[in-house]
Amino acid sequence: MSLYNLLEKIVQHNESHAKWLNTLSYMENAGARKISACEHPSEVNLIQLKHAAEEHRHAYYLKKQILRVNSKICENYRNEELLASTSTKQYLHSLDIKTCKYLQQKFSLKKEELKYAAYLFVTYAIEVRADKLYPVYQEILTKHSSKVMVKSIILEEEGHLEEMVSQLDKFSEDWKSHAEYILKIENELHEHWIQSISQEMIEVNHV
Repeated sequence: MSLYNLLEKIVQHNESHAKWLNTLSYMENAGARKISACEHPSEVNLIQLKHAAEEHRHAYYLKKQILRVNSKICENYRNEELLASTSTKQYLHSLDIKTCKYLQQKFSLKKEELKYAAYLFVTYAIEVRADKLYPVYQEILTKHSSKVMVKSIILEEEGHLEEMVSQLDKFSEDWKSHAEYILKIENELHEHWIQSISQEMIEVNHV
């Protein structure tokens, strides 16, 4: 099932829509925590702090949007309050591990250097995905006159992507060839995630 068709089904059911928002909130929060975990003990720049703060704010914003569709569920990130919880919780972690393995093979980096390189490439891949996912979601929200809005997140994610490109330019002249490989890894994980959510929607008779 395509992302558009899946999201259209999700948005039409308040419970599944609430869980979708909670799932996005979980992933934004996980991203913020990953960024913070990648920080050097002392060499932390303004952009890294900005990204972590904004991803946390996105997680908070999405969590608040749940109240617009269903105020009785998704107070936490328990498995039953997420869509495809196993796939959701493995997504970013798997991308981070596979990216680290690849970068270590290509660049032979020290521990702190590897953490920073992983931050650059993983965040870039996630921002590329966000640049595709959120506009589709907003299009469907607008189509169905939903009270939920993600336009503010779209604008900030676009800014994040530009900042990641700028930082990657400084990291390596041929970063794009490495990024292509990592984008392929992310795409496989994304497709598995979407398939898992689609299957779950079928099982609860929302498709």
